Amino acid sequence: MNKLILVLRILLGVLLIVFGINKFIGFLPAIEFANQDAGTLFGALASSYIMKTVGLIEVIAGLLLVINKAVPFALVVLAPISVNIVLFHVTLDPAGIGPAAVVFLLNTFLIFKYWDSYKTLF
Repeated sequence: MNKLILVLRILLGVLLIVFGINKFIGFLPAIEFANQDAGTLFGALASSYIMKTVGLIEVIAGLLLVINKAVPFALVVLAPISVNIVLFHVTLDPAGIGPAAVVFLLNTFLIFKYWDSYKTLF
């Protein structure tokens, strides 16, 4: 089970690093949304400081996950981002929910596995 957690933690970290860096450099193809409202909202977010901030948080959290430092902290910081990614796709772009669901499920699973670290918060 520890090897599974290691693989999932590194997988999530690499996903976050790649997609976070993409928000700065733009090396992945642009997303095409079927719903015009999704494109409008995403365009507005991308043209402001918000996507750069999210990208920075994703890169930092991803690095923490990959190097195995402050993992519970990284997972908590990532939680609102992963929830918002899923909500964006559920409400505006259901066809693109696959990667969003993977990030959300990995984040949720890892939070569950590190639950002992959060007991003092609750």
